[in-house]
Amino acid sequence: MFLSLAQWLQALSPELAYFRVFNYLTFRALLAAATAMLIGLAAGPFVFGRLRTLKIGQPVREYGMETHLQKNGTPTMGGVLILLSIALSALLWSDLSNRFFWIVLAVMVGFGAIGWVDDWRKVVNKDPEGMRSGEKYFWQSAIGVVAAVLLVFSISETNNARALDLFMNWVYSGFDVNLPPKASLQLPFFKAISYPLGVLGFVVLTYLVIVGSSNAVNLTDGLDGLAIMPVVLVGMSLGIFAYVTGSATYSKYLFFPHIPGSGELLVFCAAIAGAGLAFLWFNAYPAEVFMGDVGALALGAALGTIAVIVRQEIVLAIMGGVFVAEALSVMLQVGYFKYSKKRYGQGRRLFHMAPLHHHFEKKGWKETQVVIRFWIITMFLCLMGLSTLKLR
Repeated sequence: MFLSLAQWLQALSPELAYFRVFNYLTFRALLAAATAMLIGLAAGPFVFGRLRTLKIGQPVREYGMETHLQKNGTPTMGGVLILLSIALSALLWSDLSNRFFWIVLAVMVGFGAIGWVDDWRKVVNKDPEGMRSGEKYFWQSAIGVVAAVLLVFSISETNNARALDLFMNWVYSGFDVNLPPKASLQLPFFKAISYPLGVLGFVVLTYLVIVGSSNAVNLTDGLDGLAIMPVVLVGMSLGIFAYVTGSATYSKYLFFPHIPGSGELLVFCAAIAGAGLAFLWFNAYPAEVFMGDVGALALGAALGTIAVIVRQEIVLAIMGGVFVAEALSVMLQVGYFKYSKKRYGQGRRLFHMAPLHHHFEKKGWKETQVVIRFWIITMFLCLMGLSTLKLR
């Protein structure tokens, strides 16, 4: 079995006491954040320079904001560097025997591949729409359902073999709704209230969370730096929840379900934060590069998968309120336009323009005002989410 750098250093700890520090999850998380940030900052100029050389520029929709037309041709697909930074850092400092690590990594890479194809078609075909929605949702759904089926039994056991045994017990029990035991919806702010979902309910919820969060982050990624900072903030917050649910002591004290192995996701979340901050260095206004769908779809899916593992789907919706609002604004705008056109013969709009950040731009907010104010809102919402650790 392959060992990460952290596992190799841990193996030296009996002989060299100094290396015992690598046994600490929090220390490895700090190293993961620092490593991902250094990779992003060091490789950024080279990667983004290559994107310019290859003329991989972002096509701007003609019906979009007029002020954004000047961004036409800005290098896109910068999310590739984010994903590489996360993956390399997490592979260095994570426990590679951890099943949750591989599930989250696979989901991130899978959604990143979808985004890559989408961005490539936009660039090569000069088509601002990229991959057609039906094709995109098919592949997103396929990955989301597979991840959901893997997770429904994995969260209740300590390894893959025991998860398989739980699956067989569920089948032999006649599909008992009480199995698996931890496949329930946890309500924040309440100590002991949860709703059993059963296998089917869990799979549906997980699918909605993963695919929904992926597309919500993608819709938010419309202004310089707007999406990446909320991803960093939500990712760091989910890392704290992962640390709590992975600890038998802290989870019992705070009335959280204990998910053995989920604490290792703190390292992954730290890598997300480090890589995201490095990318923000280049993505801050005026952006030198855009992350593109390859970054936004992958990061949103990773956050959704982590939230499912630590059983904090509702808290994710709270902390990622900006993502939720952006997605809802699009759905409401499209839905109301179709309804009003059918009813009144002419389509009407609820917002000046969707997604929501464009609505505020139309109202006169500058791009930097929208971005920073949405960051502030996300900081507040993350604090609200973290308050559920104790307010239960």
